[in-house]
Amino acid sequence: LEDRRATIIASIEEQNKMTPTLLSAITQAEDKTRLEDLYLPYRKKRRTKAQMAHETGLQPLADSLLNNPMLTPLEEAANYLKEPFTSEHGDNPGVKDAQEALDGACYILTEHFAENATLLQSLREYLLVHGVVTSKVVKDMEESGVKFKDYFEYAEAIKTIPPHRVLALFRGQREKKLRVTLRLDTETEKPAKNAPHNPCELLIAAQFNINEQGRPADQWLCNIVRLTWRSKCSVHLENELMNTLREQAETESIKIFALNLKALLLASPAGPRVTIGLDPGIRTGVKTAVIDEIGKVLETGVIYPHQPQNDWDASLQTLKNLVEKHQATLIAIGNGTGSRETDKLTKDLIKQSPTLKLTSVMVSEAGASVYSASRLASQELPDLDVSIRGAVSIARRLQDPLAELVKIDPKSIGVGQYQHDVAQTKLANSLDAVIEDCVNAVGVDVNTASPALLSRVSGLNSTVAQNIVSYRETEGQFTSRETLNKVPRLGDKAYEQSAGFLRIMTGGNPLDASAVHPESYPLVKKILDDIKQDIKGIIGNSNLLQTLDNTKYVDDNYGLPTIQDILKELEKPGRDPRPAFTTAVFKEGINELKDLQTGMILEGVSTNVA
Repeated sequence: LEDRRATIIASIEEQNKMTPTLLSAITQAEDKTRLEDLYLPYRKKRRTKAQMAHETGLQPLADSLLNNPMLTPLEEAANYLKEPFTSEHGDNPGVKDAQEALDGACYILTEHFAENATLLQSLREYLLVHGVVTSKVVKDMEESGVKFKDYFEYAEAIKTIPPHRVLALFRGQREKKLRVTLRLDTETEKPAKNAPHNPCELLIAAQFNINEQGRPADQWLCNIVRLTWRSKCSVHLENELMNTLREQAETESIKIFALNLKALLLASPAGPRVTIGLDPGIRTGVKTAVIDEIGKVLETGVIYPHQPQNDWDASLQTLKNLVEKHQATLIAIGNGTGSRETDKLTKDLIKQSPTLKLTSVMVSEAGASVYSASRLASQELPDLDVSIRGAVSIARRLQDPLAELVKIDPKSIGVGQYQHDVAQTKLANSLDAVIEDCVNAVGVDVNTASPALLSRVSGLNSTVAQNIVSYRETEGQFTSRETLNKVPRLGDKAYEQSAGFLRIMTGGNPLDASAVHPESYPLVKKILDDIKQDIKGIIGNSNLLQTLDNTKYVDDNYGLPTIQDILKELEKPGRDPRPAFTTAVFKEGINELKDLQTGMILEGVSTNVA
């Protein structure tokens, strides 16, 4: 805003048109809209009819008719005839008769009215309250534009139209199926040429003291008011307000996308348990993958319980064998085609073998196919078929949704609306920020995390993340945060930014498993020395920690908020902000809408808020 303000001031001063009043108004402008309104009369533009009329010397005619409507327009205009001439701006046709002089004065006043900042703001405010967004189907596009049929004859107030409808309208317009316009709520169609003045035209007239009192110039001035609104102000403000509407809808859409993604990433993890992933399919069979507590693949296969094979009993036996062989306690079922039927298969297994202590959970498989065919999946699971990789991903995202979903482009997870219609860079930046926030809020176990997860930690990039994993594989597990300094290309700055988010769960120092940053370890030592306790005696000891006087430890290095954060973390070190793991139980026999009956209460999972 300040850069634009400086540019505008410089431009007007260069034209020698700056006045103290104008400078004051520009300096006090609170937003870009007000700033651009003030600059409008001074903006460099191609040579207009108004400018040519001004060069011809018709400004005094325009002023006199505006200031004194008692003058007769044609008689007054006859005093301003002029032969063609050449000026510094190029050829000028001059003024050959009184009507041409009046037309020139009309151009001057229309431009003058349309560039008045105070008037523009009044019109803008009126339109924001009384504007109606309308859409009609483009002629002969009824069939090809059928997906936009809700908007073939549509109107809604600009102040109440929700973002998703805005994006739908603009998509229809972009695909040349809809014609979208903005009109006043007092109008139904395009008003006739001689219709009574609308409220916006009355605002323009009031701004310049124009009244229809039967004086000679009144009718001419009223026509200029109408021309100003229809050919200048309404067009300018419609473009501006529609752009603002689109930007707001995009911002809201991106915000909803970010909120949905955050909810998905911070879904409750089942934790380190042996899990069987099932990627349902009808004709192609159900792909199976067994993974251990840290996500390593133990066994894979395909079963065919559904049509056309209908190998139900053999599939049940295969599943049972897998559970018993690997001591699995969880089954994750992808929620794609055949998921309800596959869920029934696992329910039958649980019913037949209650001693197995099995739980089956439906998992969103959005993006699993994208991951399966990705370069990252090829590196992680090089020996597995693409279809089996999906089952592995489904099992892993039940164990730890965050660790698995960071491997997928967030736009492929399917939690947004009209994601292809919004600014892609803004969307990508917003989603990247959400992922980084979620990863940092949960913290990352540096001894088990994948490069994809580590690269999302503040201060680390994909190269350093890969170096951490390579170091772990060659040198063994990290035993302290200090050891991270030995990782190639992990410099002091990267360590400072990332250390607080990297957890070492099995190290010698309990603080390494918490969110306390290494630079605050001396403060913890100072507190321990003061209360004569060791670290194990203080961690998790809420009663003791709550009796400490926070202000006692404030000094030049540690402020009160930092101390409060550290003591809160020591109460519940490494606490996962995600909710406890729970599952929804699906009612048997409810597979289609026709199975529902009035009064039923069913448990399920909300995957999208509409």
